[in-house]
Parts: sequence; structure tokens; C-alpha cells
Amino acid sequence: VELPRLRVAVHTDNGIMTPTSAIQDVVRQAAQALKDAGMAVEEACPQALARSHTLAADLAAADGRAWVQRLLAHAGTTEVHPWLAANLSPAQGMSVAEFTALLEEIDQFRSAMLAFMEHYDIILCPVNALPALPHDTWRDAFRQGAFSYTQAYNITGWPGAVVRGGTSPEGLPLGVQIVARPWRED
Repeated sequence: VELPRLRVAVHTDNGIMTPTSAIQDVVRQAAQALKDAGMAVEEACPQALARSHTLAADLAAADGRAWVQRLLAHAGTTEVHPWLAANLSPAQGMSVAEFTALLEEIDQFRSAMLAFMEHYDIILCPVNALPALPHDTWRDAFRQGAFSYTQAYNITGWPGAVVRGGTSPEGLPLGVQIVARPWRED
């Protein structure tokens, strides 16, 4: 990989939940480091990201959370920890018609993301809208879309990595997410 030939799209806000200013600053500093290394860095955000949080949440609940029961069975237990029971409440499952419509929406999302990547090799963005959260406080952050920054690339299945880029005013680590095109782990 020739670093000066790489084209980088960078964004500090995906339009779902605005990250803290410290997180935005860390992403900007990382973008400057890539620019200093000779990469072409451009402020750009895929419009399709606006749908990522809803798609991820719908997919996680599509089977009424039967996937949680399968994971427990695979682990050899049927006993659900109270934390898991409180945080992954049962969901109303979808009909097959609703599920196939959701899969079509996910395919449209992936197509739009791939079209965006025609102009870039890498996306540089926040990992989360917030620094690390205290235990048992993630539900509200999840509902507001704080984790949508990684959910988007879980849906695409693209290779990504998280690198520590700094420290929050509270002393917590702040990461920067680097996402590449499909099949470009290099």
C-alpha cells in the first residue's frame, strides 16, 4: 500500500448523535496526521449513515431476540444473567415479509455505502459519540445512537480498526475508527 495514494474521507459527526468535542478533536488530529503522511484527506460523510442505527436496531430485534437464546444454548446455559435480562428485553419479532423488506433496506444501505467508497479508500471517524460509559448506563446512549458509528460498519461487514487517539477530559481513552473498502484489510 502506497500511503500517498490513499484517499481518506473523514467525518466527526454522522448526523445521528454528535460526539463530544474531545472525540471530534481526536478525529481531526488523526486526519491531520494522515494528511501529513501524504494522504489525500477530505471532509465527507456518507449520507446513508443516517439509516444505520435504525437498521442495526431492527436487525437485532428481528427474530424477537431468539438469537440471544441460541447463544446461551451454544454456551451451555439457559440461565440469563439479570444484567442481560434487563438490557436485552424481548422484542416483538417480525413477520417473514417484514424481515425480507428489512434485508432489502440493508442491501440498499450497503449499495449506497459502496457507491460512496468509489471515491475513497478509507473512512476515518469516531468510534462512539461518547467516551467510555459507567456500567449499566449504556441503554440511553444506545437508544440515542451513540454506537451508530460502529453499527454502520457492522452492517456493511467492512474491515475496520480502532486506534487510541487521545484521552477525554475525564481521563478516559478516546478512539478513532479506521474503515477500509471491502476486502482491503491491507
